[in-house]
Amino acid sequence: MNDAITHQEGGDLADLILYLARLGQSCPSAPDAMPLTSAQWAALRYFARANRFSRTPSAFSDFHATTRGTASQTVKSLVALKLLERRSHDHDGRSTVIEVTEAGRAQLRADPMRDLRAVLDALPVAQQRALAAALGQTIQDLAARRMAPVFGTCSDCNHCEIRPLDCFCRSTQTALCPSDMQAICVGFQPVLTPR
Repeated sequence: MNDAITHQEGGDLADLILYLARLGQSCPSAPDAMPLTSAQWAALRYFARANRFSRTPSAFSDFHATTRGTASQTVKSLVALKLLERRSHDHDGRSTVIEVTEAGRAQLRADPMRDLRAVLDALPVAQQRALAAALGQTIQDLAARRMAPVFGTCSDCNHCEIRPLDCFCRSTQTALCPSDMQAICVGFQPVLTPR
């Protein structure tokens, strides 16, 4: 490997990560897909992966590290394109929950990030795990410096109680279904010691 790449300074490594993120989103969509901005793609991906407690514009705002107004405008544009829809929250009629429509799910099949996912999936498993651990720690450390929330899944959350027959979220006081376990959660709290 090139010495210039193997001996990167922290700033250069940050530039490589940003470049990788931009390159991963730069591919044009499939011919039958709507052209979306990177922010719209990020919102569509987020709402498709977020759990039922985290599918709100404010949670997306925190996840995307943007203002609530910008997040709201992004969501509004996707609702107008009929890729997302707003619904009243089951337990609180004043709150809005965002759902991905069938058209939104079809759009996600043309996600420009599919090539990046394929390249990452092709890495040896040990490299995937090492990269995931390094990026996860980097995210936690940067979020702590910026006093920003850290997002993750129930399967890696300190609030999740794994019982013999089911799982339970101590934060929301609700039982978790299997799909919740791999969904993104706004109330995520990293497990301090591995399970």
